[in-house]
Amino acid sequence: MSDHSAARLEILPVEGLPEFRPGDDLSGTIAAAARWLRSGDIVVVTSKIVSKVEGRLVRVPADPEERDRIRRKLVFDESVRILARKERTLITENHLGIVQAASGVDASNVAGDELALLPADPDASALALRNGLRDRLGVEVAVVVTDTMGRAWRVGQTDVAIGSSGLRVLHRYRGQVDRHGNELAVTEIAVADEVAGAADLVKGKLGATPVAVVRGLRIGDSDSRARDLVRPVDEDLFRLGTEEAVAQGRREAVRLPRPVRSFDDTPVDLAALLRAVAAALTVPGSGSARFVHLADRAQRKQLLDELAADDVLYGATEIVLAGAGSPFDAGAAVRSLTVALAAEGLGSCWVPIARADVARSALELPWEPLGAVALGHPADGPLTPRPETDPDDRFVRR
Repeated sequence: MSDHSAARLEILPVEGLPEFRPGDDLSGTIAAAARWLRSGDIVVVTSKIVSKVEGRLVRVPADPEERDRIRRKLVFDESVRILARKERTLITENHLGIVQAASGVDASNVAGDELALLPADPDASALALRNGLRDRLGVEVAVVVTDTMGRAWRVGQTDVAIGSSGLRVLHRYRGQVDRHGNELAVTEIAVADEVAGAADLVKGKLGATPVAVVRGLRIGDSDSRARDLVRPVDEDLFRLGTEEAVAQGRREAVRLPRPVRSFDDTPVDLAALLRAVAAALTVPGSGSARFVHLADRAQRKQLLDELAADDVLYGATEIVLAGAGSPFDAGAAVRSLTVALAAEGLGSCWVPIARADVARSALELPWEPLGAVALGHPADGPLTPRPETDPDDRFVRR
């Protein structure tokens, strides 16, 4: 069985390194401090020193408030989207696709009038360092560039790989069989992240040891990159914080409803229907709106016959009659109801009633129905948000 583990590992600090500055020779300096490097070693480098030598430092005023203002601006500049926020803490996706706090903008281990950005291309930085060490020492090593991150559902931070060269960053066990005869279906080990975390145990944060060597693992994959560890957005089940998920849900909900005139035979969850009605009755302008659910099937059939109703009502899983003191109130409530139903996965169709007096009399209602909402699970599949419409040709500013 092919395994990602090693029989024995060593983790060795590279000591005696200087304070790095823009333009310094990173590979030359590491080679001079670690002439004991061997082929097969993994050189693990903190991204901060890579950022420094690559000039990814931003000069800022020493004043704490002004420094923080510029830091927050950089967080937005380096991000492509805000995924979650809580008070002043922002979780972002940056230009590298990495999801972490503050886009990786960091004020630690730099001068008081500086801020550090992540390397522009950490995988390329890892490859350059790997080539540089080969040229200077004649050794074939792998390189992992790391950064410190928090983790969802876990307290504390750990180092993870944001750049890599010469190491298989993922070890896939899919299709292999464990010693109990069980076939592994989805297991993937983030080897580069495990290497990063292990190396941090000798690097630390205060001891000025930004480079370590992990010895004992197999290396040798020219195509694998740390970017391969970034989960695609469409596969991420937890990419939004609560506030952002609610906001996105609102935006998508208004694009969900479409007239549905054909329903499958899946029963409607009455709790979902009640939630939708409750939501519809809370919107401004629905104060006089009233709904009645035609739950009695025999009575419903008789009423539809008397009304010579539209075929869509006969085929609906459930029917809700709607009325109000004014057409405006009814319209607001019905629109909100269709949106709320769509959010519950239910399709609907508004059908005006020509003989409202018949419905009012048959159901002994104190108000007159203006129409009916046919609803159920769409026969043609789940509702999906319609594409956003470009407002340029229909929204004019004067």
